[in-house]
Amino acid sequence: MAQLKIISDLLDDFRQRRPIRGRSLIITVFGDAISQHGGSLWLGSLIHALAPFGLSDRLVRTSVYRLLQEDWLTSRQVGRRSYYSLSETGSRQYQRAARRIYAAARPRWDGQWIVVMPSFLVDEEREQLRRQLRWEGYAALASGVLGHPGGDRRALDETLQELGASDKVVVMNAHTEDAASQVALQELARDCWQIDELEARYNAFLATFRPVLAALKRARTPAPEQCFQVRTLAIHEYRRILLKDTDLPDELLPGNWAGKAARNLAANLYRATYAGAEHYLTGTMETAEGALPQADASFYDRFGGLKRA
Repeated sequence: MAQLKIISDLLDDFRQRRPIRGRSLIITVFGDAISQHGGSLWLGSLIHALAPFGLSDRLVRTSVYRLLQEDWLTSRQVGRRSYYSLSETGSRQYQRAARRIYAAARPRWDGQWIVVMPSFLVDEEREQLRRQLRWEGYAALASGVLGHPGGDRRALDETLQELGASDKVVVMNAHTEDAASQVALQELARDCWQIDELEARYNAFLATFRPVLAALKRARTPAPEQCFQVRTLAIHEYRRILLKDTDLPDELLPGNWAGKAARNLAANLYRATYAGAEHYLTGTMETAEGALPQADASFYDRFGGLKRA
């Protein structure tokens, strides 16, 4: 099986980053892969899989410990081995991201907005809500007013419930009706959602991964381990951009928006690598019951549908 130099170079570049954010990469692995394969993983398998990314044994252990403290992961001990899985909180957080990461296409916008006014929260609660809603794509439209065009009401309700804020905020629906205001709306989006910065990050993603996809297409049988590495890095980088992005509707975005090309590239990279990555996952990683089980049926719904091997 082919070992592609461009993938080795990709890993070299990742290893040179400082600091290496081990917790974020571990969340990507659990969310993208382990959650679809029974949910639990032996720590030794995680350490082995992440070594090529530059994560030392010590860094993985430290990162896992912190994720336990932050309620992203849970653990159980079987003999002398430790096994980890996403906690209920961690799973809910990643599933919110997954609905955006693996979506087949952007939903059409009907002009509706969700507007949130945290009127009855104390300062600490208001800041916690602001941080969470920023991650879900909301921005400050004015002092004390957060908004999202075409926002996900289900995700908002889950967030408010988790933060104990359901009865402390005012939630309204608004509607954009005047087509003549589109230019003003685009300026609003540019200011509130940092469109220029996002476009630069998407362009960097495209510059990094387009040559990788071209090399994968030329290779007859990429090595399963490298398929796992590319799939993990592509989803990791794409997810980190989506943490800043908001899935703004096309009406609020500039023409030739780089995010569209990045979404297509992420999907094509996934289709080119998922089969090899699945072979690597089930062939090398362990749970308390033995080898990692086959992926859940829902895994094959990602990016509009993946072919079963």
